[in-house]
Amino acid sequence: MASFSFSTLPTTFSGSPSFSKASSHRFKVSCNAASGDTNHPETTPKLITSLDMTHNVDRRNLLLGLGGLYGAANFTSLPSAFATPIAAPDNIADCVTASSNLQNPTDVVRGLACCPPALSSKPEIYTLPVNPVTRIRPAAQRATPEYIEKYKAAIQEMRKLPDDHPHSFKQQAMIHCAYCNGGYNQEQSGHPELQLQIHNSWLFFPFHRWYLYFYERILGKLINDPTFAIPYWNWDHPTGMMLPAMFEDADPDTTPKQNPIFDPYRDVTHLPPAILDAEYAGANTGADCVNQISSNLASMYRQMITNATDTTSFFGGEFVSGDNPLQADTLIAGSIESGIHTAMHRWVGNPRMANNEDMGNFYSAGYDPVFYVHHANIDRMWKIWKDLGIPGHVEPTSDDWNNASYVFYDENERLVRVFNKDSIDIGRMGYDYERSSVPWLQSRPVAHAKRSKAAAQSVGTVKKVEDVEFPVKLDQVVKVLVKRPATNRTKEDKEKAHEILLLNGIKFDGEKFVKFDVFVNDVDDGIETTAAESEFAGSFAQLPHGGHSEKMLMTSGARFGITELLEDIEAEDDEYVLVNLVPKIGCDDATVSEIKIELVPIVQT
Repeated sequence: MASFSFSTLPTTFSGSPSFSKASSHRFKVSCNAASGDTNHPETTPKLITSLDMTHNVDRRNLLLGLGGLYGAANFTSLPSAFATPIAAPDNIADCVTASSNLQNPTDVVRGLACCPPALSSKPEIYTLPVNPVTRIRPAAQRATPEYIEKYKAAIQEMRKLPDDHPHSFKQQAMIHCAYCNGGYNQEQSGHPELQLQIHNSWLFFPFHRWYLYFYERILGKLINDPTFAIPYWNWDHPTGMMLPAMFEDADPDTTPKQNPIFDPYRDVTHLPPAILDAEYAGANTGADCVNQISSNLASMYRQMITNATDTTSFFGGEFVSGDNPLQADTLIAGSIESGIHTAMHRWVGNPRMANNEDMGNFYSAGYDPVFYVHHANIDRMWKIWKDLGIPGHVEPTSDDWNNASYVFYDENERLVRVFNKDSIDIGRMGYDYERSSVPWLQSRPVAHAKRSKAAAQSVGTVKKVEDVEFPVKLDQVVKVLVKRPATNRTKEDKEKAHEILLLNGIKFDGEKFVKFDVFVNDVDDGIETTAAESEFAGSFAQLPHGGHSEKMLMTSGARFGITELLEDIEAEDDEYVLVNLVPKIGCDDATVSEIKIELVPIVQT
């Protein structure tokens, strides 16, 4: 294990920080050494016995009834006018078996029947508690022995419950299987023929925040401790870039399987002291400790800053009722979801299992306690991204996002409906995170080489995007010259709009782990460009999803911020840039329908 020394940077920010190239890599990394809450009463959440009409009304009827205000002449300015927020069904036991066409269905260990028990057919509207106890989620690598024992005791109590109990370990795992593997449809919002899908869209962050919220409160109730909080896997900090040891350790006289937070379906080659790979594609890089950590920090900078410049780039694309999660052209996985989120799922999952159970597949991920601490840090990324105070770092504001809703059993076994809009403020939800420095803020990637005019030098050997016949297959490296909307942009221009590389209409086999990398002006010079270097724009990655067709082709998109990238490689005056798409795994059937660069206005807040 490794110890590290960094300047302390808070996870709460004020003002807009500056990320300069001069500040990159100011710290030193060493790889040669091993590395009390108060109890307050909490007001019981208020539950309303019926769904408020403002959440259930058909917006088409509402808009048509408003006549002059929203007449036909105004419909062109209302892109969501005929949409309805996504809503989980009232009866969450009314779902179908997930992932019916897995590539290896006969090898499923965890099971695909993920429907929770039906204790009530009508959920009540959940209202957040007044003056809640603030539960502080600790960084797993710094957790005290006393905390670890309490955490294990809570999980052990959950494991003792009968499988059909809504708070049981199995039922909590099955929540992710049902919501994220096609177990539910959109009947509640008028489209029973279409699946409800959480991933690959702007539902990703709020759904998982609510999921952890109730999971945490259930654990606290099981050990009669209203201050109990789950830990977070601090993988964005060098001291946390290993699987937390608590998940593997056990008493000397016992086997690891007797540790309640142990899971047998993990990649044994990635146990401590193995350093994680934030760009993991199914094979270890072989990089040494220092270089792997530097690469991970650069990846975090890219996913939280460069490729997270606006709401859509960070949260993901719109998904509203009536959208087909297999085909909707608005679906985009946000920078964190497609990045470290997917990489860590696959890095932990067991490659010896046919479907990479547990963490390596959505239907089984919730059976590993690491899933919840992984997603706690994903949730922390949302908080940090917002707290940075950078213009454009805001949650979605449309009704379609605010009023999207899910159904859970709360800690009192009551079936409740919750809404995205109530998940924005974690202070109101009653939890926060133990502070941990964020050294990736000083880890802006550096150029592999100054490659001005790389595109111009490729003319004649690489096609311009306007001459390419789309869709293009990703079964081999794709190179294309892409025209920029403007050159030599001034500082004032950059403060008004981000320059973003868009890959639209990415179609891929949803039952495979899919990943390809994207490079800009990366000319083959015999030296591999790493994730720590500017030419690496980022990746598109998807964990296997569930489906119910003969072959589940999904549609998505990807966005990569290139304003800083072009500065770093000194290519700001280039009319075209060279874009390389490099398949890593699962891309045999993948295609891309459009590649372009746009200027995306910055929302001033």
